[in-house]
Amino acid sequence: MDGVPETVTAALADRQVEGQVCLEAGAGVGNTTAGLLAAGAKRVYAVTNDADHAATVRERVGDGNADRLVVVEADLRATPLVTDSVDLVTAHGLCNVLPPTALDAVAAELTRVAKPGGHLVVDDYAVPPADASVNRLFALENAAARAVDGRPALTFYPPAVLAAVFADHGWTVERKKTLLEPVPWTEAHLDAHAEVVRGYADDLPDVVGGPLAAMADDIAAAIGSERTGTMDSLGFRLVDV
Repeated sequence: MDGVPETVTAALADRQVEGQVCLEAGAGVGNTTAGLLAAGAKRVYAVTNDADHAATVRERVGDGNADRLVVVEADLRATPLVTDSVDLVTAHGLCNVLPPTALDAVAAELTRVAKPGGHLVVDDYAVPPADASVNRLFALENAAARAVDGRPALTFYPPAVLAAVFADHGWTVERKKTLLEPVPWTEAHLDAHAEVVRGYADDLPDVVGGPLAAMADDIAAAIGSERTGTMDSLGFRLVDV
């Protein structure tokens, strides 16, 4: 299937996908859903709490896959999926947008729907280096999110922390691989993060929101693009008890 990122292909390369019931947790624009379908998944549940993302996934991969694709609009902490019903769960670029309490709740829910002996792939960005320029934009995004929602927009977890969180729910790490080193933070990526700040700024008084949005644009423009940090993939198996 066209348009599947190389990071998704690499993360799934050593996993059994063909004939499996799969769940893309945090479907986004459907990158991993597209990869799972291309790899021969029996059925893919693409779960997102964003109506726009759900529509994008349906438009992108819905044609010709009506019997294999189910787009589910739901909170990942409480999905309508049946317990012990999924062979393979994927979370590609999901965890960094979850604060710690939500991460643990999502891990519990993904464990509930996975079959004993099932598999999980967690792909995410590691903590950026301290001297990375992108940290300035990410810090501003977190400040804006705290001002509006009372919580950060981004939390970058070391792979060992993600491994520990899921291990606490019965998962054991089978493998770890690096998908990107360094991560190419492109102009489009940085503008997307600046757009998040602008969205939060719209919910703040103009005297605060205006300068905040302008600052995000200035930082993104000053950085332009940057290659820094890593994106790692953890492959888990759910202990069959």
